[in-house]
Amino acid sequence: MDKNYYEILGLQRGASTDEIKKSYRKLVRKYHPDVSKEADAADKMQQINLAYETLTDATKRSEYDQMLDNPYGFAGGGGGNAGNQYQYYRGQEGAGQQFSEEDLRRAFGGGFGTGSGGTGFGGFEDLFGQFGAGFGGGRAGAQGRQQQGSYQNYRGEDQHASIEVDVQVAYEGATQQLTLQMPVINASGQQEIQRKTLQVKIPKGMKPGQQIRLSGQGQAGFNGGAQGDLYIEIQYRNTEQLRVEGSDVYLTVPVSPWEAALGETIQVATPAGVVDVKLPEGSQSGRQLRLKGKGIPAKEPGNLYLILQVVLPPANTDAAKAIYRQMAESMAFNPRA
Repeated sequence: MDKNYYEILGLQRGASTDEIKKSYRKLVRKYHPDVSKEADAADKMQQINLAYETLTDATKRSEYDQMLDNPYGFAGGGGGNAGNQYQYYRGQEGAGQQFSEEDLRRAFGGGFGTGSGGTGFGGFEDLFGQFGAGFGGGRAGAQGRQQQGSYQNYRGEDQHASIEVDVQVAYEGATQQLTLQMPVINASGQQEIQRKTLQVKIPKGMKPGQQIRLSGQGQAGFNGGAQGDLYIEIQYRNTEQLRVEGSDVYLTVPVSPWEAALGETIQVATPAGVVDVKLPEGSQSGRQLRLKGKGIPAKEPGNLYLILQVVLPPANTDAAKAIYRQMAESMAFNPRA
């Protein structure tokens, strides 16, 4: 049985929007064709994108859940009618059945039509057309409207991507080249993957998780409809020494035992520039020093926290060992007392 959209994203039915976004980012890093070694990475990314687009849109998700709750709601009998043909997709593109108007009329007692001889399927088109080409509904719905004399266009789907950049970008801004695998609708009305390369200008001051909107860079519209938008989510690359939490930045700073013990002034290279910092006397590893307003320079600037890490000089010479022995004799210090 084909996976539904929740299973494609590795989620349970009641997953929150944050859980959906987190899972999506994880899967993108794993299956993006630019980095993945999987042979079917492009196909998997297509399924992942379709699942994400549906489950992060409240209206689409509600309608999709209704279909999951009624998996046999569109089961019909014979298919010999000459009426319009519609596709109902379960979970992923291509895994569906075709039903004629007569099949649907028998299943719903005419609820979607205008009687035994009518061709009005407005309710059915509205339900499936809102899902766009990812469900096969947009094209079929447009064909149905054309036969009724009301030829309607459709706006292209919005697309979402996440990129990871160095923390320095938050302070200075940058222009990033981004290559995406975008689902598009070809001349035959079928979906295919197309590579798109964009230059994305990232302004300084963006917090992790904030998005840049690129108008008209999403999926193409149908029947002359407007093109969708592309949303780029910004994440910052954390390292062992540097990490970002909201608008605050945490930087681990190595210091010598005498700098920490005597409270000396040291120079520290930070993302906000080189700063002189006076250490409190007797500082220990793990102590945090706050530099107010030196975090991400957003509308409300965050803080920069320096996390002190006392580093011992190596005892790799006879002279160094002698100094350590002298310290042991003269200071009589027991750190476990």
